[in-house]
Amino acid sequence: MTNPLLKPWTGAFALPPFAEIADADFAPAFETALAEARAHVAAIASQSAPPGFANTIEALELAEETLSRVGGVFFNLAGSDATPAREALQRDLAPRLAAFSSEVTMNTALFERIEALWQARDGLGLDREQARVLELYRRMFVRAGAALDDGGRARMAQIKERLAVLSTAFTQNLLADERDWFLPLAPADLEGLPDFVVVAARAAAEERGREGHVLTLSRSLVVPFLQFSPRRDLRRRAYQAWVARGANGGATDNRALAAEILKLREERARLLGYASFADFKLEPEMAKTPARVRELLMRVWAPARRTAEADAAVLETMMHDDGVNGDLEPWDWRYYSEKRRLLEHDLDEAELKPYFALDAMIGAAFDCARRLFGLEFRPLDLPLYHPDARAWEVTRGGSHVAVFIGDYFARGSKRSGAWCSTFREQRRLGGEVRPVVVNVCNFAKPAQGAPALLSWDDARTLFHEFGHALHQMLSDVTYSFISGTAVARDFVELPSQLFEHWLEVAEVLDTHARHAVTGAAMPASLRDRLLAAATYDQGFATVEYLASALVDLAFHEGAAPADPMAVQEEVLAGIGMPQAIRMRHATPHFAHVFAGDGYSAGYYSYMWSEVMDADAFEAFREAGDPFDPDVAARLERCILSAGGSQEADALYLAFRGHMPGVEPLLKGRGLLEPA
Repeated sequence: MTNPLLKPWTGAFALPPFAEIADADFAPAFETALAEARAHVAAIASQSAPPGFANTIEALELAEETLSRVGGVFFNLAGSDATPAREALQRDLAPRLAAFSSEVTMNTALFERIEALWQARDGLGLDREQARVLELYRRMFVRAGAALDDGGRARMAQIKERLAVLSTAFTQNLLADERDWFLPLAPADLEGLPDFVVVAARAAAEERGREGHVLTLSRSLVVPFLQFSPRRDLRRRAYQAWVARGANGGATDNRALAAEILKLREERARLLGYASFADFKLEPEMAKTPARVRELLMRVWAPARRTAEADAAVLETMMHDDGVNGDLEPWDWRYYSEKRRLLEHDLDEAELKPYFALDAMIGAAFDCARRLFGLEFRPLDLPLYHPDARAWEVTRGGSHVAVFIGDYFARGSKRSGAWCSTFREQRRLGGEVRPVVVNVCNFAKPAQGAPALLSWDDARTLFHEFGHALHQMLSDVTYSFISGTAVARDFVELPSQLFEHWLEVAEVLDTHARHAVTGAAMPASLRDRLLAAATYDQGFATVEYLASALVDLAFHEGAAPADPMAVQEEVLAGIGMPQAIRMRHATPHFAHVFAGDGYSAGYYSYMWSEVMDADAFEAFREAGDPFDPDVAARLERCILSAGGSQEADALYLAFRGHMPGVEPLLKGRGLLEPA
C-alpha cells in the first residue's frame, strides 16, 4: 500500500490527504524523503557541469521538495495536535534533521559552487530576485559554518544536533506541564465568575473526561479567571502554577536545558568569529547590533515603568479598600485592573464578549481583506487534521489565491500560544504553486451549541495571526526561499501587527461586532468607550513584554550564564521591575527563545516591528480612508507580496518613503508624555 504522504496528492487543491494519514506513516515517509533529498543534493554538488544559477541554486530550491511536503504535515500536526507517537518521532527526528541540514550547508563541493557563483555574480545576468536569492543562499551557508575548517565544521554539526534535541525537549516539557495541570473547581469556587468563564471551565472538564468544572493553564481560561475570581487564594494558586511551567522539578524541568542551550549558542557564535550570539543573530536583522536593540527597549522602558508604577499604586489602594492588607501581588493585578476598567471606562468584559463571537471576528478579518486586497473567502467542506479545524478557499477576481485553515480552539494536545504556519508555500519555480496557510489559536471552546465568544485581546490575536496569513497568501515571488514570511525576524511582525489596527476602525466594529444572541450591533456608546480605553493598562502590558525582551537580550549579549535564573533576577532588579508584575515569559517557559532559534536574541522584534506598524497605519490615516485603495495596493506591492526579495528597510522605504521614529509607538501605547 502506497504511503499517503509520498503518493501524489490529487484531491482538492492538492491538500494533504489527512483522512488517510496515520502516525505510522510519518517515519517511513521521512526515511524516503531524506534519502531522496540526499541524492538530489549529492548530484548537484558532484555534477561535472560548471556552476550556474539554474543547476545549483534553482536545483537546491527543488531538491528537498518531498521532505518539505512531509515535514509540513508532520510539524504542523505535532504542534497543534500532539500524540505520544508524534512526540516520540519528533524527538527522534530532531538530531537527524539537524544533521542533514549540516550535511548540506557544510558540503564543501556545494559551497564551492555557490561561492563561484557569488564571485561571478555581476556577469551572470541575474534579475533582482535571483541576485537576492543567491546572496541569501551564500549567507546561509557561511553562517551555518561552510567556511570553517574541518574541525570547526564537525563541531558546528555537533552543536546543531544537540540544540535540536534540547529545543524539542524544552517544547515537549512545556506542553506536558500545561497539559497535565488542572484545578477542580467546586461550586463555591465559581463565585463571581461571569457565565463565559464558567462555561469554559465546564468545557475544559469535559475535555478531560471529568464532571463539573476545572481550571487549566490555557491562557484563554486562566487569564479571565485571574480577572474575575474574588477568591485571592485561588488566584494565587492558579497564577503560581501558570508561571511555574517548566520549573516544577523532575523530568519536565526546563532550567538546565535553557542553560545548556545558551552555552551552545555562545560556542556556535564564537566558532563563526562573533563576540556573542546576539552579535551573530542580529547581523542580518534590521536592528543589526545589540546596542540598537537595547536603545529601543530602554527608550520605551522608562515611560512604561513610570505608568505601571502609577497604576500599581491605584490598584493597591483599591485592594486595601477591599480589606486586603499588604502589597499588591501579581495574582491581584488583573483582578483589580478589571475592576478599575469598569469604574473608569464603564467597560465590563462580560458585556463586551457577546459582541466578539468567533465567527463574527473571522468574518471581520475576511471583510477587511476583501476591502483592502479584493480577496474572497469560500468555506470548504474537506477532511482536515482535526474536527475543530476549518478551511476556506481564497480567491481574487475568480482566480485561486490560497487555501486558508483556521484552528481556533484550545485543547490538551496543542501547544500554547497562537501562530501562523504553512502546509505549502507560494512559489513559481517549477510551475505556479499556491500556498496552504494555517492560523492556530487557543481560544476557549464553548459548550456544544453555544457560540464561541472572544475577549478584545482574543480578537486582536485573531487579526494578528491573520495578518501573518495575508503575508503568506499574497506572496508573489519565484523562489520559496524568499516566499511570504521569509523576511528579517524584526520585520516579520509588521504585517501582523499592522492588521490589528483594522479591528479598531469604528466602521469595522459597527458592521461586525454584533451580539451573538440578538444580532444587535454594538451600541455606539459602548464602541466609543472601548476605543477610548485602547491604551488602558498599557503600562502593565509593556513592562511585562519589555522585561522578557531585555532578559532575552542579556542571555545572548555576552558570555552564556551558568545560571540563567540568577541572570534573569539580576536583569529584573537592574531595570527596577515593578514588584506586582512578572515577565510575560519567564525563562523556563520562554518558548519563543528556547523552543528553537527563531526569536532567540530576537524577542525585541515585536517592538521593532511596532515602531513601523504604528507609522504604516498613518499612511491610511493620511489618505483619509482606512481602506484607501492606493495605499492598500502599495502595501501589497511593496511588502505583502514581496517576501524577502529585498532587505527589510528597502521594502519599508518603498512603501512609506521614510523610516519612522519611536514616537508613534509611544503614542499608540499611551506612553507619550504630554508636551
